[in-house]
Amino acid sequence: MPETIVLTVDENAVGERIDKYISENVAEMTRSGIQKIIDDGLVTVNSAAAEKNYRLRKGDVITVRKPEMKVLEVKAENIPLDIRYEDDDLLVVNKPKGMVVHPAAGNYEGTLVNALMYHCGDSLSGINGIIRPGIVHRIDKDTSGLLIVAKSDMAHIHLAEQIKEHTFTREYQCVVYGGFKQESGTVDAPIGRHPTDRKKMAVTEKNSKNAVTHYFVKERYKGFTHLKVRLETGRTHQIRVHMAYIGHPLAGDPVYGPKNVITKLHGQCLHAGLIGFIHPRSGEYIEIRSELPQYFTDFTNTLKKDQ
Repeated sequence: MPETIVLTVDENAVGERIDKYISENVAEMTRSGIQKIIDDGLVTVNSAAAEKNYRLRKGDVITVRKPEMKVLEVKAENIPLDIRYEDDDLLVVNKPKGMVVHPAAGNYEGTLVNALMYHCGDSLSGINGIIRPGIVHRIDKDTSGLLIVAKSDMAHIHLAEQIKEHTFTREYQCVVYGGFKQESGTVDAPIGRHPTDRKKMAVTEKNSKNAVTHYFVKERYKGFTHLKVRLETGRTHQIRVHMAYIGHPLAGDPVYGPKNVITKLHGQCLHAGLIGFIHPRSGEYIEIRSELPQYFTDFTNTLKKDQ
């Protein structure tokens, strides 16, 4: 039987959003997870189905039915992992370009999750559901680089909170089209689902979330620029969308780049080269770096020769 939790709202929580309130009062549930169970009809307010944006009133009685954990029907696979850090609470893996992070339609094998299940066994957080055990954040299939994985729900909650509060450091390197007069800049533009193409994201005011990207010029080439990019927020396709929005799409990007895409890159030239976080158990700040992969350096070396 799924666990049922009943909460009664006092005056201190009046006006607070229901998803935020539940995340603060129910252990081992993230806000995104709570929003999903609200959508699934597992949360009621005064016996009526709740809405995610409902603002609490004094005396409201909230009933939360935590979903039953399902057995993960994704098989463990002995796929080599480039692990850059690991302890009992978490690990940091250097994902190769072309590897899907978690199973989805058409990709139930060969994903990072399949490899993690083999490597970690039962020691993965279950917070993000049966298809994404341990996955706190993700990077696109054709983006290479560092990804943090939670082995426990405690670690997952702490790390997810750091991402939400923008205290989790994420630094990327990329090659984009065009040149920059300035040495650095910031793109502050909300991102949401593309209004006509549901597979794409776009800068839009409608049903969007704030998104902030900081960029710094590392090297200039003929027709291209090598950038270091720091994420302040972490929206889907954020760097790809923001760079295209300011007229500098990523080299090799088949979705947001020009039609004559650079096919030899097999996707966008984007590498997650640094992550920094406060360890959920020790409180120590840890920073992990990853060198640029060969596909990236081969491309920049070609651009240098064309100078």
